[in-house]
Amino acid sequence: MSIDLIRREASYFFAALRFFTRLPVPAWVGHSQDQLDHAARYFSIVGLVVGTLGALATWLAAWALPLSLAILLGMAATLLVTGAFHEDGFADSCDGFGGGWDKAQVLTIMKDSRLGSYGAIGIMLLLLAKWNALMELEEWLLVGLLAAHASSRAAAATLIYALDYVRDEDSKAKPLARRMSFAELALVWSFGFLPCLLLPWQNALCAVLLQVLVVWAWARYSVRRIGGYTGDVLGATQQLGELAFYCGLLCVFTW
Repeated sequence: MSIDLIRREASYFFAALRFFTRLPVPAWVGHSQDQLDHAARYFSIVGLVVGTLGALATWLAAWALPLSLAILLGMAATLLVTGAFHEDGFADSCDGFGGGWDKAQVLTIMKDSRLGSYGAIGIMLLLLAKWNALMELEEWLLVGLLAAHASSRAAAATLIYALDYVRDEDSKAKPLARRMSFAELALVWSFGFLPCLLLPWQNALCAVLLQVLVVWAWARYSVRRIGGYTGDVLGATQQLGELAFYCGLLCVFTW
């Protein structure tokens, strides 16, 4: 593998890291449309980074604080790292789909930066559900965090591959709206589901199946309402996929 190829792929990864998080990247990376065109292939690796930082914050906090507060601090760490990028998309999707009657209304409401009633209620319930799910994971808490963050971003990348981008004007997802190749998607999947190997296969299988079911239903709903995806829909996909993964793990624990 040539040095130029390694440097090019590294620039794609750092472009993805800069786009999806607030983490610093090397100055030599620069800015280019070519980097953004290929950044989505590293979406799940960014998820591994975010999940690792969230798990590390949770583990460190648990040495001095009750588990409930440690989990809360771990969630706050992921929000800080990403700038609540995906949570904002989920809230906007709740407002848009909840308040809009047709495609034009949904897209207009999603573009509005103000938080509406549907968005406020939706994000509150989502964060509360994730906190409660993480509280129940017990010994699989840290691995579950890592696996859920990586696989849910692979799920979001799947929508880029499978669906059409429905906005004509610029938006936060416009640089990534280029249709992915299957080879790029396979790379996203390989890293996205790699942490599942650290879980018992029954638990991992149930978690992935529920995640796939939820993301598939969400994608069909998005296509029916607006004909494809937007940046907000991708953010909501990541959040719903993450929560679905936790719930899938808990289904096996309950049995």
